[in-house]
Amino acid sequence: MKQIIIIGGGAAGFFCAANLDETQYKITILEQNSDVLQKVKVSGGGRCNVTHACFDPRELVQFYPRGNKELLSVFSKFQPGDTMDWFDQRNVSLKIENDNRIFPESNSSQTIIDTLLKETSMKNVEIKTKHSVKEILKQGDQYTVVTNSGDFTADYIIYTPGSSPKSLKLIENLGFKIVSPVPSLFTFNIKDELLQELAGTSFEYAEISIPQLKTEESGPLLITHWGLSGPAILKISAWEALNLAKLNYNFEIEVNFTTKTLEEASELFSEYKQTHPKKTIAQSKIFDITNRFWQRILDISNISPDKQVANISGKEIQIILSNLCRKKFKVTGKSTFKDEFVTAGGVDLKEINFKNMASKNLPNFYLAGEVLNIDAVTGGFNFQACWSEAWLIAQDLNHL
Repeated sequence: MKQIIIIGGGAAGFFCAANLDETQYKITILEQNSDVLQKVKVSGGGRCNVTHACFDPRELVQFYPRGNKELLSVFSKFQPGDTMDWFDQRNVSLKIENDNRIFPESNSSQTIIDTLLKETSMKNVEIKTKHSVKEILKQGDQYTVVTNSGDFTADYIIYTPGSSPKSLKLIENLGFKIVSPVPSLFTFNIKDELLQELAGTSFEYAEISIPQLKTEESGPLLITHWGLSGPAILKISAWEALNLAKLNYNFEIEVNFTTKTLEEASELFSEYKQTHPKKTIAQSKIFDITNRFWQRILDISNISPDKQVANISGKEIQIILSNLCRKKFKVTGKSTFKDEFVTAGGVDLKEINFKNMASKNLPNFYLAGEVLNIDAVTGGFNFQACWSEAWLIAQDLNHL
């Protein structure tokens, strides 16, 4: 019986094992940690964001800053609807939330972990934890996998260890071209008096731009203890991951907290001034922002909260509006986004045949997951790439 060694016991490794034909292969998973599926466990705040309700491959690839061209053919063979179907066949109920993220009905990542463990157990997959791979040697038609706990012989290697520098170095030694990894999803560290003591304040919709890179993004925004976060920031951090690394995470951003242009905001203010002249500026609800944030805007604009709206000068209005609609912040670093650490970089995509995720240069050597130079914004997209790539590998091996 042919031997398959899967290096890495994460989402891609397990999903591949769960879909392989155990009558054809003896399957072994080598995992360096004491636990498998660790990222699955912490994903989505412990609920596991399995995938995203986007069922058109052409739309789906738009969520991947790197890998979008290559994944089009992959998703046309296995997409989020197929993922839902796969879990449904194994009696796992999934639900689509309002933002189109998909979670197990149980709201627990353990449901997904248990399903993958059960499937691999039924296929007699051998799972070896605390097995750290030191070297992979090509010997004739086979591979020798050298670990801290002995050597393993494989007819086929499925390489799914994630994006750690060590796992990239291992296959660089086999001749793979590597794109140096940099963090992808991260929040912006900003020290600015406007944000002080406002951690937890959120905006349903804001616009962010990085003038230096001529790029902009929009979406929900959140003030944190360290600066700014939320989907708008995470999206721009993913799309500009390589450029922001080059800038050493020191750059300027411009934020519009109101989603109105300066002209629209100015018109809104004038209308309010005419209809509520006697109101104090502090009590005026002109824009869709929290009261705390409005008071802080007035504070940094040096406007007395007790001043009547009628007495606010044109110049003062411009100061308020520039702080609301065109506020510039100096970003001085980044904070990793929770436990869901994602990197841009990894194995160069030109090395991979995306019909079956096999290496173009090494025979019987497959790769999937974060080891590849593919990454996505948050929302279940990174997992979907893992499921789809792993499924393709299993189909290819099952039909050899």
